[in-house]
Amino acid sequence: MLRSVAVLALDQVAPFELGVLAEVFGTDRTADGFPAHRFDVCSPDGAPVRTSAGFQLVPHADLGPLEDADLVAVPAHDRCATVPEPVLEALRRADARGARLLSVCSGAFLLGAAGLLDGRDCTTHWRYVDELQRLHPAARVQCNSLYVADGRLLTSAGTAAGIDACLHLIRQEHGSATATRLARRMVVPPHRDGGQAQYVEAPIPRTPQAPTLEPVLEWLIGHLEHPVTVDGLAARAGMAPRTFARRFRAETGTTPHDWLTNQRVLLARRLLEETGLSVEAVADRAGFGDAATLRHHFTRRVGATPQSYRTTFRDRAHVD
Repeated sequence: MLRSVAVLALDQVAPFELGVLAEVFGTDRTADGFPAHRFDVCSPDGAPVRTSAGFQLVPHADLGPLEDADLVAVPAHDRCATVPEPVLEALRRADARGARLLSVCSGAFLLGAAGLLDGRDCTTHWRYVDELQRLHPAARVQCNSLYVADGRLLTSAGTAAGIDACLHLIRQEHGSATATRLARRMVVPPHRDGGQAQYVEAPIPRTPQAPTLEPVLEWLIGHLEHPVTVDGLAARAGMAPRTFARRFRAETGTTPHDWLTNQRVLLARRLLEETGLSVEAVADRAGFGDAATLRHHFTRRVGATPQSYRTTFRDRAHVD
């Protein structure tokens, strides 16, 4: 269970990315029923550090909390700076004892300097993926992911993708209902599909003659239980199927089928957590048609069967 979070802050730490971690894990919302986390911002000697915006930040502690935190998080830093050896050693110890590790944007470079990306899937901001791969050839750098989970390691792309990664971790640890409520509280989407490619360039510009697909996406979320086809969605959008497929990828970074499957899995997670519906009924309500199809997609994307997922999060809800 995720109960304590230690955030590493070195000189030139990025305040927004640090703020994301503070907003998700460091804000006390227990009065509203959210889980509590011990939250420490740590610098090498406990002394103030200068942020990339020029102002100073006073941390809670030195590196001590990294020794027993459930999660050690690294916000964006100057990727070219030399990392003090005590910091690298503290990161290695955290990894060795089984702590979760989370980086936001260029924070992945600190994990790489500690040798913690070797042989693992990871990502960073799209501008830096080539550099990260060059510096750490044994890492498996994913260039088009908002965030990448590899066991206890979670790395995210730039800025807002850190929110996506944090909500993913909240969903894993506390369930999708808590993650969705927190996202609503923060006024952000509970889950974004697609990858960084949608932010690198806009191959199909939005114009009055080529409007956004947002109305179609909203309709889809409200009708997940119904069978849909690309041709039918294209007709609803007033486009030819091939044009619709191109625009869909441009706006979401993924295919209609993959986006729809992700949304159905998210709905299935909520139903498994919040209702007593049978797995067969959840499959029908989420648009999978039957339990076998639900189990196939759910297990691939969540890493657990629907029944074991329900058991786990009902137990956690009881504990919380």
